[in-house]
Amino acid sequence: MHIAERTSWEASPARAYRPAAFAAEGFVHCSEPEQIEAVANRFFRGRTDLVLLLIDEARLSASVRRENLEGGDEPFPHVYGPIEREAVVAVAALRPGEGGLFTLPPDAIRSGTLGDASAT
Repeated sequence: MHIAERTSWEASPARAYRPAAFAAEGFVHCSEPEQIEAVANRFFRGRTDLVLLLIDEARLSASVRRENLEGGDEPFPHVYGPIEREAVVAVAALRPGEGGLFTLPPDAIRSGTLGDASAT
């Protein structure tokens, strides 16, 4: 999964998506389904201009590495290339709820599907 600014996602070329940080970092930050809430709340709390992309890793031409680059407790998937639009199997609005916090339905986290990515 990848959290994207809606305008960046919508303005990306028809073929592939590259977030603004890609040029400087050389990869696209992603999260496993069980990591997405913590990431959203740490880096995007209260933002209302986001979408959540569900990516089918098998459809990517770029390599994916699970790495821990910041010294935390767990590795995160990093896509070392653009994300082709055909690899994005679902897109949902990611909206904060009470206090600006994000929550995903438990079934979405368990199954790795988006369902309704709005806050509950």
